[in-house]
Amino acid sequence: MGPTPALGLIMLFVAAVSSIADGGKVLVFGVEGSHWLKMKILVEALHSRGHDITVIRTSTSWYIKDSSPHYTSITITLEQGQNIESQSLMSNFLKRSLDFQKSNGSPWALLAYYHNTFNLLQKDEEVTAKVAATILENKTLVKELKHNKFDLLLTDPCLPGGVLLAHYLQCPMVLVGRWFFSGEAHFAIAPSPLSYIPQLFSKLTDKMDFFQRVKNILHHGLMLYMYYYVTNPPYQAVCDHYFGPDTNVMSLIQGADIFLISADFTFEFPHPTMPNVVYIGGFHCRPPKPLPSHLEEFVQSSGDHGVIIMTLGTLLGDLGPEISEIFASAFASLPQKVLWRHTGKRPVTLGNNTMLVDWLPQNDLLGHPKTRILVSHGGTNGLYEAIYHGVPVLGVPLIFDQHDNMVRMTAREVAEVVDVTNLDVESLTKALKNLLDLEKPYRENMQKLSQIHRDKPLKPIDSATFWMEYVMRHKGAPHLRTESYKLPWYTYHSLDVIAFFLGCGLLIVILIVTSCGCLFRCFSNTKNFKSKSKRE
Repeated sequence: MGPTPALGLIMLFVAAVSSIADGGKVLVFGVEGSHWLKMKILVEALHSRGHDITVIRTSTSWYIKDSSPHYTSITITLEQGQNIESQSLMSNFLKRSLDFQKSNGSPWALLAYYHNTFNLLQKDEEVTAKVAATILENKTLVKELKHNKFDLLLTDPCLPGGVLLAHYLQCPMVLVGRWFFSGEAHFAIAPSPLSYIPQLFSKLTDKMDFFQRVKNILHHGLMLYMYYYVTNPPYQAVCDHYFGPDTNVMSLIQGADIFLISADFTFEFPHPTMPNVVYIGGFHCRPPKPLPSHLEEFVQSSGDHGVIIMTLGTLLGDLGPEISEIFASAFASLPQKVLWRHTGKRPVTLGNNTMLVDWLPQNDLLGHPKTRILVSHGGTNGLYEAIYHGVPVLGVPLIFDQHDNMVRMTAREVAEVVDVTNLDVESLTKALKNLLDLEKPYRENMQKLSQIHRDKPLKPIDSATFWMEYVMRHKGAPHLRTESYKLPWYTYHSLDVIAFFLGCGLLIVILIVTSCGCLFRCFSNTKNFKSKSKRE
């Protein structure tokens, strides 16, 4: 006889109580913007499993709220926030970046573009390093944090203030994200041959000819410059003051227990990896929820033509009147309906088929059967949602990694890209019609990619939760961590061993040459002696 329903309820209750009783203490040091939107999902998942979450935020935080049902917050007072917390600063940065990109890729324009990007990053790194120093200087707060004895510190290495705090508290650490403050994560944690792994901002694939490999190495050099002279110095100053000059942030990052990389190989080009790297690309994606009534009515009014969704992320909602008019004209010429998240002035050429909104439920719209295309800036979050729901993408890359992201999408033949600095109504309309044409492979390829992305033994969010709890259960995961980061660069590349073998080879050559010289001289002397004897 099977168990009674009452017994089943009792067992579920006991399991729930046990889960809460076994819950750990997690300290979270997040990063603003879209980074926090993903981190928040992990925080909610941990909270749902009975863990006690504490989140460190600043008084200028835009996305990280001071009150939440899922966590307790600690607010660090700042007089000035980060650039990524200011929509006006990001808009100005975008304008300067586009001006540089209009210069037809000249070397000076490229350097100016990097300089503009480095200035933005340097400011944010300095602010984050200041937050870390402020925490370490607050003896009362540090004492409280130590007293709590956190089982895990969860942080984003893009702005690694949390890495410094984890080292100070001697707390097991899990890193979440695709980016380090030195560039893409895999360059810092796994062997990354530049012959087939494209560097950030290079706009290359994993198939490079000779000159593309030259370009890739030059971009790698620029990223090394960024690390040594732009992003690392603020953190190194904190390390020198609190931990001594033998400590650096990169080695602390490389010593993390688990890396939760918010990408996977449906999107990334294949590259070497490590045992403590877990790929959770698309962990924020989910089945669609019903749309609000006014949006559902608009979508249904599209009939068999369907709808196009356009959104450029949280910080870049306005491309300026000139470019907005081009998009409005191109959309007006199509039979599809268009939902456009637009925060700027209403375009004069806007068609009756286009609805402007301040916000839209992107994931739910992408999961709607009438959605045909996503017009996107190429942010990772939106691209994974498009992959998850099988919707082709028209890329409008603007800044940061967006160009490289769209290179990955076009390599999979699931997207087209338009250059926003050289755009007209005709080329934009042509790109949209190409994606809408069912005789072309975009939609079919994207649906295949979606099937591959979903075909996993565990959902990415469940995998992330498992490994975070794994670290808590075992007080870290040092058995999964390579010791390579502790080696000097010349040892890592075995240059000392190569030098030893070269030295041995040179010594052998010298011995052979010396020996041959001695034998030759002995032979000559003997020959001369015999000749002399004969003459005598």
